[in-house]
Parts: sequence; C-alpha cells; structure tokens
Amino acid sequence: MSTPDKQFPQVKLTLVRSLFGRLKNHKACIRGLGLTRMHQSVVVAATPENMGMVNKAAFMLKIEEVV
Repeated sequence: MSTPDKQFPQVKLTLVRSLFGRLKNHKACIRGLGLTRMHQSVVVAATPENMGMVNKAAFMLKIEEVV
C-alpha cells in the first residue's frame, strides 16, 4: 500500500462487522482499503477514491479522523 498523501486529511478505519455473507462489491471495497480481518485498523488518506469505498461499506466500519 502506498504512503498516504499529505495534502489530504487522514482517516482511521476499523472493521467492526464481519465480511461473511456480504455483497461481493462490499467485500472488494473493504479489501481495497487494506482491511483483512475483524477489529483491524488502518490509516488511509481521505482521497475521493478512498472515501467512495468507505461510503459504500460504512455500515461495517468505525471511522475516525486522525489529527
């Protein structure tokens, strides 16, 4: 995964719901964000591409802004 870009704010994402039984495109968005298992956290840049994936699967994520 590439390093987060400094011009965009960063968000911390934590997977809080299981991927079991979810739609294929929801699973793909979660994997694309770098999350592979429950309660794992990643910090990503809040680019329009990443935020689109976050919005698609927001019901499975805990989203926090990084200061």
